[in-house]
Amino acid sequence: MRKFVDLHLQPSVKDSDQVEKIVTRSSKLGYRLVGIPLPPNVTQDKVRQLRGICKDVGIDFVTRLDLTSKTPRQLLHELRRFRRRFEVISVVCTSKAVARQAAKDRRVDLLSFPATSSRRRFFDHAEAELASNASSSLEVDVAPLLSSKDFLRIRLLSTLRKEVAIAKKFGVPVSISSGATNLHLMRGPYDCVALASLFNMAVPLALCALSESPLTIVERNREKLSPDFVAPGIRLVRRKKDCLSV
Repeated sequence: MRKFVDLHLQPSVKDSDQVEKIVTRSSKLGYRLVGIPLPPNVTQDKVRQLRGICKDVGIDFVTRLDLTSKTPRQLLHELRRFRRRFEVISVVCTSKAVARQAAKDRRVDLLSFPATSSRRRFFDHAEAELASNASSSLEVDVAPLLSSKDFLRIRLLSTLRKEVAIAKKFGVPVSISSGATNLHLMRGPYDCVALASLFNMAVPLALCALSESPLTIVERNREKLSPDFVAPGIRLVRRKKDCLSV
C-alpha cells in the first residue's frame, strides 16, 4: 500500500490547537507522514509535544528546518551546525550562489524556490546537473498554485513545467508538498496529483513525488542519525558489552 507524505505543513508550532487541526486533517486526507518546519532553537520538549500530537492521529512526524541563508558561506556554517539536529533540511534558494551551493551539497535534502518571483527561481540545467550528483530533491508546493490568481498563476505553472522537465531530464527527484499554512490550502494526495498534471507531470511521477521520493529522504536521514550508523551501508550490530555477553 502506498504511503503518502507531506513534508511541508506550515502551522504555527506555538499554537498547539492549530497544529492538531492541521495534522488531523492530513490524516483524514490520507497522509501517513508529515514534516513541519521548526525554528533552529526548538526545544526537545516542543518536538516531543508535536510528535505526540501526530502520533495521536496516526501520523509519523518529521522534524524539518528551512534554511534561508544569504550567502554560500553562511549556508555551509548552518549546515555544519544543524544537519544532525533535524531529519530534513530544506534550503530556500533566494540567490543563484546559494542555489548552486545547496544543489551540490549532500547535506541538503530539498531545494525550494520562492513561488512569487520567477526571477528568483534558479533551477536551470546547471542547477539540475549539480543536484543530480548529490542527493537533493526539487520541492514543489501546491499552496501557491491555489492562492495565486490570473497572470501570477499562469507564470508559476509555466515555470513549474520547465523545472519539472529539467528535473526529469537530469534524474533529479521531485517532492510535492502542500506548503499549507491553514486548512483551506490543504489537499489530498490525489488532488495534488491532478494539480501536478497542470505542469505536465505524469501521474506515476506525481504519485512518486508524493510518496517514494520524500519517504526516501526521511528513511535515509533517519538511518544516518541513528547511533548505530557508521557509514552508508555499514551499521553497528553489537557494542562491546553486547559482544562480551555472547
